[in-house]
Amino acid sequence: MTGRLHTDDRAVSVAITHVLTIGITAILISGLMIGAGSMLDSEKERGAKTSLETTGERLSGEISSVDRLAAGEQGNVSLRVDHPRQVSGSTYTIEFDEDGDCDPLLDETDLCLTLTAHSEDANVQVPVVSETAIDTDASVRGGPITVAYSNDSKEITLESGHR
Repeated sequence: MTGRLHTDDRAVSVAITHVLTIGITAILISGLMIGAGSMLDSEKERGAKTSLETTGERLSGEISSVDRLAAGEQGNVSLRVDHPRQVSGSTYTIEFDEDGDCDPLLDETDLCLTLTAHSEDANVQVPVVSETAIDTDASVRGGPITVAYSNDSKEITLESGHR
């Protein structure tokens, strides 16, 4: 009777089937997790760019508002605005770019706002139209910003926080 059991390998095929099924399932699940992770990263970057574009367009409009107010005033103009401190979990900075490569389709401006997210690979440029001179050396963080025109310096400046 024991001689027959040594040559009997019918139960081995069930164990091998279970091991192969678990192995293939583990490989498929890990492949899905890796693919979903890279897709999530690209969506996060796209979300950061969209948020930066929205913030940049709002700030460009606010600079234009201060420009219009400064044209008719003899005094100082100050506009306090609140923007998000972070986009897609990343802090960002706002700077001016005078290179004129903001958008080749726009002829009326050579000044752009450049918004850069720090931990994401997101960099956005937004055109700024202003008749008044702008302090292009200004660099601010995301969050509360003061857009100000000084009658003394005759230029618009950006400052982090509220005065």
